[in-house]
Amino acid sequence: MIITRLLQNLLGARSSPNSREAEAPHEAANPLANYYFNNTRRLIHKWHHYFEIYHRHFAPFRRRSPVVVEIGVAHGGSLQMWQDYFGTGAHVVGIDLDPRCRRFEDENTTILIGDQADRGFLAEVRNRVPRIDILIDDGGHMMQQQVATFEELYPHIQPHGIYLCEDMHTSFLARWGGGHRREGTFLEYSKALIDRLYAWYSEDPAHFSVDSVTQSTFALHFYDSVLVIEKRPMRPPTVSKTGVPSF
Repeated sequence: MIITRLLQNLLGARSSPNSREAEAPHEAANPLANYYFNNTRRLIHKWHHYFEIYHRHFAPFRRRSPVVVEIGVAHGGSLQMWQDYFGTGAHVVGIDLDPRCRRFEDENTTILIGDQADRGFLAEVRNRVPRIDILIDDGGHMMQQQVATFEELYPHIQPHGIYLCEDMHTSFLARWGGGHRREGTFLEYSKALIDRLYAWYSEDPAHFSVDSVTQSTFALHFYDSVLVIEKRPMRPPTVSKTGVPSF
């Protein structure tokens, strides 16, 4: 219990003091949660409810040698967690502003140093990492960083890949450039992606039409503080009828 409460205080968990015990039965079914709560390696800092989201969307990539890009390296603990989860053959690319993070580079891990708000740097990332299966934005959480990263790297993710942005509650927090329904936050930006997902049905193509997001996005999953975007090549929807009319 002492360790549990210490972890919750460290993470600023939103759940009750007994949430760790409630989560315990799920650890065996979720390798990420199991790794995290038993971690004795490098420091990892995560909200507890993220692990269900990760495992739900990342499980199909396990043991398939994915290229995983994580923006925000910090103490490097999550780099180890991803390697353990995805298995042999996975390559993890960590991106951070702090050059000290280079110490975490090894044969299965590449570290790139730069600012995710710098579109020139993000163009270099595209050149250095020709294929991305999963991108996790856990970087600076500033609005311009999240928007620039999506615009520059989402099109570069492979056609059946995953884009995950976490800690999106910063869209409500002034110190990160946020505010409730404030124009320019990544939450408001991502709400507009819903319209683009539905653009097949636009009756005003001069002002609102099918675009690259419409054609490459299968689903947007909004969770508490997390947006997961599933990519898939999309065609115009079709509709038909089957069966015998009743009248």
